[in-house]
Amino acid sequence: MTKWNALARLDGVAQAELVARGELAREELLDACAERVAALNPLVRAVTALDLEGARERASGEGPFAGVPFLIKDVTPYPGLPWTVGSRLFAGNVAAEPTPYSARVDAAGLVTIGKSATSEFGLLGSTETLLHGATLNPWDLSCSAAGSSGGAAAAVAAGLVPFAHASDGGGSIRIPASVCGLFGFKPSRGRCVRASPGASDFGSLTSEHCVSRSVRDSALFLALTEDREAPLPALGHVRAPLDRPLRIAAWTRTDRGEEPEPAIRRAHEEAVALCVALGHRVEAIEAPAYDGPALGEAFFAVAGAMVAGALAMVTEAFGRPPAEDALEPFTRAIVEAFVARGPAALAEAREVFAAASAAYLAALADYDVALTPTLATAPWRLGHLSPVLPAQALLARTARAVGYTPIHNVAGCPAMSVPLHATAEGMPIGAHFAAAPGADALLLGLAYQLEEARPWRDRWAPWSYPAIHDA
Repeated sequence: MTKWNALARLDGVAQAELVARGELAREELLDACAERVAALNPLVRAVTALDLEGARERASGEGPFAGVPFLIKDVTPYPGLPWTVGSRLFAGNVAAEPTPYSARVDAAGLVTIGKSATSEFGLLGSTETLLHGATLNPWDLSCSAAGSSGGAAAAVAAGLVPFAHASDGGGSIRIPASVCGLFGFKPSRGRCVRASPGASDFGSLTSEHCVSRSVRDSALFLALTEDREAPLPALGHVRAPLDRPLRIAAWTRTDRGEEPEPAIRRAHEEAVALCVALGHRVEAIEAPAYDGPALGEAFFAVAGAMVAGALAMVTEAFGRPPAEDALEPFTRAIVEAFVARGPAALAEAREVFAAASAAYLAALADYDVALTPTLATAPWRLGHLSPVLPAQALLARTARAVGYTPIHNVAGCPAMSVPLHATAEGMPIGAHFAAAPGADALLLGLAYQLEEARPWRDRWAPWSYPAIHDA
């Protein structure tokens, strides 16, 4: 135990305020973070690369988060740090050039200390790769931290950093946030500046942001990474709770027409009751009618196309295709499935996306917000979504659990998982809220209101630094 134990309980805004007032040196924030990482990362395995020397050099930057330690998800480049996308195909790869997103991170004053774990290419809902191993959930070490931003979620839930970069192509911010008891906000499509070079259909589904313990960290970070030239309503810094009632549509059936587990259903009913108590009008509706199985096939088709493109790039660079085992079995299976669909696969996937998006947005046109569970199941055990399992089993298990989140990536909507509930065993359960494209400010205002009504910031996982040290 050290004098820095209590720092683990503070969010990013509070840590930056200590530095700004001269009550703590930036180096002390970094030393405290390094101490926490050394103590707990060998257990939860959230951080895959650590560069404390480089971080000390970067700690002199100015900005609203000046001095606050930060992690970048390993699907996203940051200059001088490994960029493996969780795959043996890119083991040893290091990002060379800054991106608009990494420049905004630096300008915010955040001190990037390293990279957080991800599933291979960000494809699976569990972060347990053949390159880096499994990331454990600080609420129950036998459970997955989910994915693909599992490393970010485990790091924040364990108190290693106050918030961490994450990205979301089908729920990869919101799902780990749900199972790790965190706030996970996915911005509207195009809200943030570009994070990675190149473009793909899969990349167009993906939003960059973070997982956090507080809404204010998320809101400030979003304001600092916003693309001010995007064709969206300007966001700026959302600072306060909503001040008007909303019309909220609520349903529980997944896009496969299945009901969630009983514990999830009870949590959803509690979320509805909370919204009503806050003055909102909640209406139970039928789930929007679009073809869920077709959407799932289209999603993995564009994912397969993305990986196929990476394989072609490596083959051209080295003059030969990579070894068979450079990809995990599941990743190779979806590439093979994409190739088997033929040259029309991408065009067909885009048609499915367009139809699903139109149906979803039409069904919600008369509402401000949609409310569903984040997941249809309770947090899963390690191995449940292991990349070495047969692809069809993984696809079926994913479809059962992840039946609410992907449509918002396809439709470009802002969406968030809010840590309002828990199972009888104490495992976190998120409530999921979404709004129309561009309505990020409305959703953040609702998040502040929910946080004020049901504070969650001081709920700590059993395997977190504050819980272990009673900080």
